[in-house]
Amino acid sequence: MPGFFASIFQWISGLFFSKQAEIAVVGLQASGKTSFVNVITSGQWSEDVVPTVAFNFRKIRKGNVTMKIWDVAGQPKFRSMWERYCNGVDAIVFVVDSVDHDKFNTARFELHQLLSQPTLTGVPLLVLGNKNDLTGHAAVKELIKNLQLDKISDRTVSCYSCSMKSQHNLDIVLQWLASRSH
Repeated sequence: MPGFFASIFQWISGLFFSKQAEIAVVGLQASGKTSFVNVITSGQWSEDVVPTVAFNFRKIRKGNVTMKIWDVAGQPKFRSMWERYCNGVDAIVFVVDSVDHDKFNTARFELHQLLSQPTLTGVPLLVLGNKNDLTGHAAVKELIKNLQLDKISDRTVSCYSCSMKSQHNLDIVLQWLASRSH
């Protein structure tokens, strides 16, 4: 019976104390952006993910937080659109393929290019080093160094190593995102 009352309380508090968070998920192509969105919205990981063209939009509710998620394509021709989808969000999630060391320079350039936009000053940044279940993945310290995250001083920056496939660290990531809600 205590579980019943707890669920009723949670439902009622959700009605009166609900929060909203809007996030933009960006990163180079094939880094795992859409897989991240799929896992946090459905709890399922799939190998059959079609590359995003332009953007996808999802709205989900986790506990008392409603999240609006912009999943923006990472191919070079779509990167100029990133600022448009990041403008006005509560947080930017930058997903990096932590196994593809050859793309770290490009990822760093694109990330810092995005963050230099005046409209995005102060927007919190979450960097996800995806694919940590694979051999040769970069650890968090290596991602911080290669992406020069320690040089970003105009916003809150967090970096986590994760795997969409095994859902490693996704609870921590969701808590971080929920803390950015209003």
